[in-house]
Amino acid sequence: EVQLVESGGGLVQAGGSLRLSCAGSGFTFDDYVIGWFRQAPGKEREGVSCISISDGSTYYGDSVKGRFTISSDNAKNTVYLQMNSLKPEDTAVYSCAAARYLSNWRVPTQYNYWGQGTQVTVSS
Repeated sequence: EVQLVESGGGLVQAGGSLRLSCAGSGFTFDDYVIGWFRQAPGKEREGVSCISISDGSTYYGDSVKGRFTISSDNAKNTVYLQMNSLKPEDTAVYSCAAARYLSNWRVPTQYNYWGQGTQVTVSS
């Protein structure tokens, strides 16, 4: 059974940091691209970042570039999203997803598997 399990969300003050984790199982982790998405109430799902597990290539959305860092621990089948200098507008449910093939990492429908999401709330 394929599973993606997120953890690490919570409540933090503006300017603070959080590290999200996405643990994958039930599929060949190394063959996939892992993406992080977020969705705030009333807004569309937004691509935050992704990493190609096979070659380590990373991509970031413009709104998080320079503040967030994505990384992976392939031995643990886990991808991390280090979020620094958090802003209230970063408040959302953050979900990770796995894609076998991608032409556009920002498009949610290109991902095969999804986690359940973790809430991140940044207070002002």
